[in-house]
Amino acid sequence: MAISINEFKNGLTVLVDNIVYAVLEFHHVKPGKGAAFVRVKLRNVKNGNVQEMTFRGDEKIEEAYIEERKLQYQYASGGMFYLMDQDNYEEISINEKDMGDKVKFLLDNIEVTACFFKNEVLTVNLPNFIEVRIKHTEPGIKGDTAKSGTKPAEIETGTMVQVPLFIEIGDTIKVDTRSGGYVERINK
Repeated sequence: MAISINEFKNGLTVLVDNIVYAVLEFHHVKPGKGAAFVRVKLRNVKNGNVQEMTFRGDEKIEEAYIEERKLQYQYASGGMFYLMDQDNYEEISINEKDMGDKVKFLLDNIEVTACFFKNEVLTVNLPNFIEVRIKHTEPGIKGDTAKSGTKPAEIETGTMVQVPLFIEIGDTIKVDTRSGGYVERINK
């Protein structure tokens, strides 16, 4: 459905040149001379790039209806990641390029949220925090807990995370999937 530029609001998803964008902010400009226009800051939903565009006041833009679905990660094979739709149990495959950096924190059976446009996956969003076990790290030296410092540790997904010196092999930690940073140790 085509909407008028005057109907723009933050968070609206639109289709421009067959690319889905989310409206971040917009400004109506009425110059003293000439026709009014709208300057819009848009974020490409698929790759996250932000750009500014200008539209005339009388233009119409196609609205893009984004569908969010809960998926469960199953397995990876040959550069493809296979997830199961939680509603209809349909298997969905996503290539490694579209998954991006999110593969670093994919745990077996983790629930993710995917955004679809016309049955094509635009983005996959992991939970903000995951709990993982430390697979390998150098042992801490007695007395290291008093001073602050970090060391690299390999988590069960194979990703390296910087952790405090007191973390040991087998500990469970909470990791922020957005930044890839250590949050806290989980006592189990």
